[in-house]
Amino acid sequence: MELFPPLTTFFKSIAEDNRISSTHISLYAALLQEYNANGGKNCLRITRTQIMRAAKFSSLKTYDKCLKDLRDFKYITYKPAVNASTKSEVSLKGL
Repeated sequence: MELFPPLTTFFKSIAEDNRISSTHISLYAALLQEYNANGGKNCLRITRTQIMRAAKFSSLKTYDKCLKDLRDFKYITYKPAVNASTKSEVSLKGL
């Protein structure tokens, strides 16, 4: 019995993708946790601080690179916040 299909879907999709590293997986796992906490609604409103903390990132450069990569590799869609008082929007693809 599959308890969390989005996780299985992600791992199946990255199985042959050599571009994906453990840092990408950590970031995606943090996004999946937000998806789960959001009741499975796939339009996440996130802050950088919140996701970096969950992914255990201390480097903004690593966060930015991994987020850009996941977007460029078509694992997520990403709409950055227009200013510091709003949240960015992320959707996980393949769900």
